[in-house]
Amino acid sequence: MGGRRRGAHDENYSFVSPVVKYLLFLFNLIFWVISLVMVAIGVYARMMKHAEAALRCLSVDPAVMLLVVGVLMFILTFCGCVGSLRENICLLQTFCICLTVIFLLQLVAGVLGFVFADKARNRVTVMINDAMVHYRDDIDLQNLIDFGQKEFGCCGGVTYSDWSQNIYFSCEPDNRSRERCSVPFSCCVLNKDENVINTMCGQGMQEMEYTEAGNHIHVNGCIDKLVDWIHSNLFLLGGVALGLAIPQLVGILLSQILISQIKDQIELQNYNLKHRSDPWR
Repeated sequence: MGGRRRGAHDENYSFVSPVVKYLLFLFNLIFWVISLVMVAIGVYARMMKHAEAALRCLSVDPAVMLLVVGVLMFILTFCGCVGSLRENICLLQTFCICLTVIFLLQLVAGVLGFVFADKARNRVTVMINDAMVHYRDDIDLQNLIDFGQKEFGCCGGVTYSDWSQNIYFSCEPDNRSRERCSVPFSCCVLNKDENVINTMCGQGMQEMEYTEAGNHIHVNGCIDKLVDWIHSNLFLLGGVALGLAIPQLVGILLSQILISQIKDQIELQNYNLKHRSDPWR
């Protein structure tokens, strides 16, 4: 209260800290620019992408997700930028409440993902199987699957024979594809001494027994490999989660501090107006 009394005698005194005000503005400005980039990438990807059948294997179109997240971030950071510059309590409270809700939703999603790990695994299995069905329908999806199989040293969802779900790799007798009963070259066990990759190394591998095929390709599925990778990189994933949480918590803290300072400043102005003609001031 001592500071408030001293401030009451000086009409130029302000409770609003320029450091907090412009730090919050800069914080929002950075993420506002990021949101514009996300929207631009989402629009470009949506306009250039025409493989609708391949995208059906995903729960959400990545381009649409970028657009939605980018637009929401744009609106949210706009409220933060304008609210901090104009010292608008309504906009700052909107920014703070929305940021808190987003943080809590992320926290709940993480807890639910941990509690319902089996259901999440089943969902991932369905997505991987659908992606394999559309492997040849979209070059970007094909490159993504090949990258995953090379990186994790795996083949298929549960096992290498899962590739029979694809019409080109199917072992059905009426399949006349030259890739019948084969697997993509990204399943192959590559020799480090080989300078040229044999893209036909997966030819006829589904017709071989498990142990025999294991001499030429990775026979274990990518789902188990992915689960093993998650278990062995929990600290890394925790660091990523913390990296996402810290900016949100900083935004919530700065906005709350600024709101409190603005309210104190309004009280000071009201006090000065009431006692402007007070001879004892």
